[in-house]
Amino acid sequence: MTDALYLDSSDTRRFEATVERSLDDRVVLDRTHFYPEGGGQPADHGTLATDDREWTVTDVQKSDTIYHRVTGEPPAEGAVVTGAIDAERRDTLTRYHTAQHLLSAILLDEYDAPTRGNQIYTDYARLDAAYDRFDETDLADIEAQMNAHVEADRGVRWYTLDRETAESELDPERTRIELLPESITELRIVEIDGEDGIFDRTACAGTHVEQTGDIGAVEITERESAGAGEERIRFEVE
Repeated sequence: MTDALYLDSSDTRRFEATVERSLDDRVVLDRTHFYPEGGGQPADHGTLATDDREWTVTDVQKSDTIYHRVTGEPPAEGAVVTGAIDAERRDTLTRYHTAQHLLSAILLDEYDAPTRGNQIYTDYARLDAAYDRFDETDLADIEAQMNAHVEADRGVRWYTLDRETAESELDPERTRIELLPESITELRIVEIDGEDGIFDRTACAGTHVEQTGDIGAVEITERESAGAGEERIRFEVE
């Protein structure tokens, strides 16, 4: 099983690993900082390289283990490779992902509107929430609150917690632990500081900035209906 190093560090962009399995156009590494697609966050891109050859990583997926899709004939099993993550892409997706946490928390706290789904892209993100309709005043207020958290430069951190403790101690509306398979017994918890205590605490395996100030200014660009009793908000970060 690949050691998922991205769970501990969101800012590492270069690492060494050994190829454990070499398939048609995919490789399995013993360790990786490449983030696999999941939770609305796209996969990292980048390269794998040996002393005499380089492969482009075009996709990363997680199933029984983590698979890195590469161009050309993949490196041989046992090869030691250097992984290099596309830093600009990762930084952008990380900023959007953390901004989505702010948005989800604000919608739940201020509008009793839990998140139903989200998708991040490299130039915008969208979030679906259980709510009848947000008007222009609502959207302006939500945007202002998100930017207030950005300007306050709050701390963001993550740690592992056993599932039983998480289910007994954390707010189920925020963590949504019930959506996770029973086989997952250790949860990664992400916290964002507030003015007094913790502003948001949720279970999440994505990548995040360490300070909300790193997100950059947020602009809500559009809203639309995503179905009966569900609203979709689109936003961009600078």
